[in-house]
Amino acid sequence: MDIRAAIADERRRLADLVDSLQPAQLDAPSLCGDWTVKEVAGHLIAASGGSAPGAPSPSRALLGMLVRSGFNLHKANSRLAVRTAARPAAELAQQLRDGADNPFEAPLVGYPGQLTDLQVHGQDMRRPLGLPHGLRLDRLKVSLEFLTSGKAFGFAPRRRLAGLRFEASDLNWFSGVGELVAGPAETLLMAMCGRQAVLTELDGPGVRVLRNRILGRRAPDAG
Repeated sequence: MDIRAAIADERRRLADLVDSLQPAQLDAPSLCGDWTVKEVAGHLIAASGGSAPGAPSPSRALLGMLVRSGFNLHKANSRLAVRTAARPAAELAQQLRDGADNPFEAPLVGYPGQLTDLQVHGQDMRRPLGLPHGLRLDRLKVSLEFLTSGKAFGFAPRRRLAGLRFEASDLNWFSGVGELVAGPAETLLMAMCGRQAVLTELDGPGVRVLRNRILGRRAPDAG
């Protein structure tokens, strides 16, 4: 699979999604923290290197936000997403298209991390709106391999997945040893990234362990 082509295609699909949404849908809560659907789109634009004409580059904008946020990266990212999302939806969609082929490779997580970010955040937007995802299984497999590689910094802490066996019911893929967590590849993707809302769609004794870890509880039978 050409991973850069896959990243570009997912960015264009998300641009089409933003274009298709009504104002009430854009303002709906997403699955990503306190962000709205539109604010998730704003985050993806910043992550892809997109910026409006005349606006500072994403790296300069993030640096400014870091200073104003006391060098708290999470807070700076959140503020930058909210600021970016203040632009008209049509402009956001066009910026996603314009930045679709940006060859920038993120440090630490690389292209697999960027593809995973797009697929997870796309679902953060689609799922609350009841929209089908249309994600390709070969791309989901890349993301599942990335999340279980131990190198998914900022996505899935090792302690969250440790001692569990993950099996995709719609893909010839499994990883890990321990109590079973089974379900569709897209649902596993979201669960590994801490989306509690999808856990009821998974099967196996490991689901309770995973839920407790996402919620920050100590599971009596955790490995």
